[in-house]
Amino acid sequence: MKKIIYALVAVCAALFAADAFYHKHPYFEAESWFGFYAIYGFVMCVGLVFAARGMRVFLMRDEDYYDRDR
Repeated sequence: MKKIIYALVAVCAALFAADAFYHKHPYFEAESWFGFYAIYGFVMCVGLVFAARGMRVFLMRDEDYYDRDR
């Protein structure tokens, strides 16, 4: 499992570094920043985790929710 994680980190680092070697056609100024899409994707992924933790507060049911007699 550690080999898979190390390989994934290596691929992500290589793709992040490759961002410097091609010409971009940005629509917005921020898109031309080095590593913008990698950073944006990471921040949005973390944001989704925190949003899911917040939704858990009002979506979570008791452990025996489906086992109760009605």
